[in-house]
Amino acid sequence: MKREDVLWAVASFLGGVALLAVGIYQHLWAPAPLFAVPLAITCLGVAVRRSRPLLALGLGVVAFAGDFAMGFSMGTVIVVTDNFYAAVRYGPRVLGRWMLGITSIFAVVAGVTAGILMREVGMAAVILVQCALVGTTPVITGMIIRQLEDQAAAERARAEQVARLAELDRAAAVQAERARMARELHDMIANHFSAIAIQSTAVLSRADLDGDTVRAVLGSIRENSLQGMAEMRTMIGLLRRDDEEAEAVRRRVAEAGELAERAREAGLEVRFQVDGEARELPVPVDLAGYRIIQESLTNVLKHGGKAADVVVGYRPGAVTLTVDNPLGDAGRRHSGADTGTDVVMSAGAGIIGMRERVALVGGELDAGPYGDGWRVRALLPTEGLA
Repeated sequence: MKREDVLWAVASFLGGVALLAVGIYQHLWAPAPLFAVPLAITCLGVAVRRSRPLLALGLGVVAFAGDFAMGFSMGTVIVVTDNFYAAVRYGPRVLGRWMLGITSIFAVVAGVTAGILMREVGMAAVILVQCALVGTTPVITGMIIRQLEDQAAAERARAEQVARLAELDRAAAVQAERARMARELHDMIANHFSAIAIQSTAVLSRADLDGDTVRAVLGSIRENSLQGMAEMRTMIGLLRRDDEEAEAVRRRVAEAGELAERAREAGLEVRFQVDGEARELPVPVDLAGYRIIQESLTNVLKHGGKAADVVVGYRPGAVTLTVDNPLGDAGRRHSGADTGTDVVMSAGAGIIGMRERVALVGGELDAGPYGDGWRVRALLPTEGLA
């Protein structure tokens, strides 16, 4: 039993006794104090209304029958309505439909019986309404309240489900953003740092270099350092922006010639060619194409390549990018057999990043041994993209 139910039962009993004291009852044979017995029974049902709703219903029915046998007590009848209401609201769901049918039939039967016995239609209507108020009304009220509670519970469950889905979407968005940032950071700094590592290693390992050559190499190292720092500042600036303007950090396939020039400065022989008429490309394709060429040239530098052929082909509805490294051992090195500690970044991670970029724009990528060398070829569609 709940404390508030017990207090409500005591208050109901005292209220019923007060109604008996002022004479709000009709007795056939029993004295007024005897009406307190069914009143106490129905108040006991109030005390267990939530913990034992079926018991509360049974006590209410017994109390109502006993009170009706002695005459009529307003206090008992009022408290019985709470027993009916509690049974429907807290009891089995099917109980509400059964009680609605039973109380409705009882009200009709009681009204018709009273009309026949008293030979008065008006009295039949009064009895019918009174029985409906005592029996049917609390049942309907309990059903309505329970339905509203069920709807509220369903809305809460739906809200929790939406919140969980939103959290999953947020986690997926965070993961996607982390992957994008990892690709950007890798592609931006790998080229510059790899060139720095290779050139500095060459200077340290060779004692026969003259002063002009050393100065040229150091100048290239300085240029790559500045370029890497500039791109890092650009990336940090993008992360601090509140908007999403891609133009602020946009790289274009049309700038691939600059990548070839920087690779030449790092000691790589690059043959660069544009096949077809150059045109403006969608932003995602431009960035993906630029990074693919950059990563491919970086891998050639990292894995001991001496030359590379870069071809940018503009086709109807697509752009193709081909980077060949015509070295006999390039395929073995690029496939991962070369695990030297002087490699700044893994080619495997770079190829994964290239595949992710191509997949984001719906293109195709082939990377692997080709003839006596290594080839990276990407097909990027240019239609249907912003």
